[in-house]
Amino acid sequence: MQQIECVMLAAGMSTRMGSWKMMLPYGDGTILDSAIANAQGFCQRVIVVSGFHGDALAKRYRHHPHVQVVHNADYRTGMFSSIQTGVRQMRGEHFFLALGDMPCVSTWVYAALWQEKGEFSLIPRCHQGKGHPVLLPRSIITHIAEASPGVTMKQLIEQQDYRFLDVGDQAIHVDIDTPPQYRQLQGAAAMLTG
Repeated sequence: MQQIECVMLAAGMSTRMGSWKMMLPYGDGTILDSAIANAQGFCQRVIVVSGFHGDALAKRYRHHPHVQVVHNADYRTGMFSSIQTGVRQMRGEHFFLALGDMPCVSTWVYAALWQEKGEFSLIPRCHQGKGHPVLLPRSIITHIAEASPGVTMKQLIEQQDYRFLDVGDQAIHVDIDTPPQYRQLQGAAAMLTG
């Protein structure tokens, strides 16, 4: 039985937030803690790709079983370089690509995508809007490694076989980029626990 793996991107500088969003408080931990926990509800291994404040992430998760932090020294060049860094660690036939600033994605979304896996990229969708995580076949790794400068992950996926899975969960769209989005997240969390 193959190991279920997830590449989680956490390398960005959070310029729109004005402070480093990965370690902002959320729930019993941080935004990134929650994103990792949700992935680990289904995945046996989460590869966190660090960049900005990479040392802090390496220290935070160094004793965390099944979480591996890999550093992208080129993180300032953009998200695609972090994807390239992360996929070098993949062992299985499929893997998830997730974002560290999406703390509300349910574990069952990972499970639903995995249930429908095949030799294609599988993208969750809700109300016709695409979201994350994306489930990718191992065959795309070569294309990622050999991609021309300026190519995006979206373009790469669209050049291969890809499909959508309707999941009916708006959380696949909810990433936290700005202070108003963070305040909205905190408000929603307070309503759930209040």
